Amino acid sequence: MKKTIPLLLLLSLSGCLGTVVGAAVDVTTEVIKVPFKVGGAIIDGVTGDDEESASEND
Repeated sequence: MKKTIPLLLLLSLSGCLGTVVGAAVDVTTEVIKVPFKVGGAIIDGVTGDDEESASEND
């Protein structure tokens, strides 16, 4: 009987564990994406000015 109760508790919490792990993966993925988004915005800002000035000179 003593072993049955913890086993039932673990089985009932398995759905919560999946949700927590899924949320942690989503957060980690977004944290990893941020530097690339910032770097892309900086590159677009720098190259955008060069392209506009080059098209105005033509």
